[in-house]
Amino acid sequence: MAAGAPDAGRAENPWLITLAVMAGTFMVVLDTTVVNVSLPHIAGSLSASIEESTWALTSYLAANAIILPITGWLANYFGRRRLLLVAVTSFTAASFMCGLAPSLPVLIFFRIVQGATGGVMQPLSQAIMLEAFPPHERGQAMALWGMGIVAAPIFGPVLGGWLTDTYSWRWIFYINIPIGVLSVVMIRAFIRDPHYIKRSSAKIDGWGIGLLAVGIGALQIALDKGQEDDWFSSRLIVTLLAVAVVGLAAFLMRELVIRDPVVDLRVFRLRTYTAGVLLISLMGFVMYGSLVLHPVLLQTLLGYPPMQAGIAMAPRGIGTVLMMPLVGVLISRTDPRGLLAAGLLIGAGSLFWFGHLSLDAGFANIVWPQFVQGIGFGLLFVPLTTVTMDPIPKEHMGNATSLFNLLRNIGGSCGIATVETMLARRQQVHTDVLGAHVNAYSPQTRTVLHGLAGHLAAAGSDATTASHRALGEMFALVERQAAMLSFVDAFRLLGVIFLVIAPLVLLMKRPAAGPRAGAAVSE
Repeated sequence: MAAGAPDAGRAENPWLITLAVMAGTFMVVLDTTVVNVSLPHIAGSLSASIEESTWALTSYLAANAIILPITGWLANYFGRRRLLLVAVTSFTAASFMCGLAPSLPVLIFFRIVQGATGGVMQPLSQAIMLEAFPPHERGQAMALWGMGIVAAPIFGPVLGGWLTDTYSWRWIFYINIPIGVLSVVMIRAFIRDPHYIKRSSAKIDGWGIGLLAVGIGALQIALDKGQEDDWFSSRLIVTLLAVAVVGLAAFLMRELVIRDPVVDLRVFRLRTYTAGVLLISLMGFVMYGSLVLHPVLLQTLLGYPPMQAGIAMAPRGIGTVLMMPLVGVLISRTDPRGLLAAGLLIGAGSLFWFGHLSLDAGFANIVWPQFVQGIGFGLLFVPLTTVTMDPIPKEHMGNATSLFNLLRNIGGSCGIATVETMLARRQQVHTDVLGAHVNAYSPQTRTVLHGLAGHLAAAGSDATTASHRALGEMFALVERQAAMLSFVDAFRLLGVIFLVIAPLVLLMKRPAAGPRAGAAVSE
């Protein structure tokens, strides 16, 4: 069958299919970040510590990562439409139960259900949309899909903060219910299984599923908890990383030798797909890493309240939303690899722009780099998805999109873990360097201390107290400057990564103008 031919029984209007699958997907991606700003409220309401409440995030991400790579197999085994209906229904029900949760263990359990069922929806929606549109219109489809995937993590903290402040943290889960109901109704009306999605008679690869679950789950938990537990100083983190390495190595060896693997790794024979997966993982590293940096910088160093911090971050989402429809039009008229390269360069430029921030930065210094970064991300996602999936035949699309989304999520987890660790370690380094210049023999230090002590004495402190407090304030100034320098280092590192990976675009082939056989995978 030609790549763009419609399948029998499928709804004729691909935009109705798009709307049906996008509602659930946006809901899933939004839930990845919407909980972040509500953790203190969740902890207080459920009589838990902040550290304990973070398991509401870790459990969701771990379950999501485990289910992603086997989604293609699950779709073939149970049927794509049936699997999607069960996933959306279960996710919606789990969201309702999360909102009702009377204790943290109950919340964590239903967050695991959310993560597992939500992980199914992302690759399935992408595969369905890629199949519903002919090749020359896939760019527009991926533009709409990408708007949800990229914009949801950006707007999630803003929405979560507003709902928590205005109503309660429970409403960050209740808002999923009407979206989930709408998605179920539309899936039942417009989604049909193509002829090549049929239940396989092959045996279930139980060992493969088990090894994958153990390896991916241990890796996700280690990445999420690593900095909190000081990485290799923690026996738990060392054990989790060892389990992840052994489990994933055993999984890869098994999948390469058995006849009916749960994850078909032969798709990596395609050079374009392999390069695209590497690019999306590193793009996830940079995107999610920078997404963590901005709210911490704005709230801890620049003194923005949560809502104002969300507003200051919104221009990135605006830039992405404005750019993606334009990219969807341009992608069918130009070489998408050029758009991809431009996105990497613009993204790198915005990160180096952030690398010149200081404690005196004003609102405009935050907003404009965010907007430019959003434009860069808008240029990245659609061309990358379109080019990467171009050589994949339809019957392998579910497996390919599952791995594509898995590597993006793992890259994002690695990016978050890296920047969090880098901020802590680089701040220590800069504190030592700056502190070495603050001593009793420095005229500048004596001048500043004398001025601080005089100000405190004028405010009512006695001379001894004023002197001690002046030393404390001096150290606080050093720590703030050191923290700012650590953010600058992190932004510049992420910019360098975008520049370094740009040549990978040359490894990808330009999408074919017409139908492709896509036999390279199935041979």
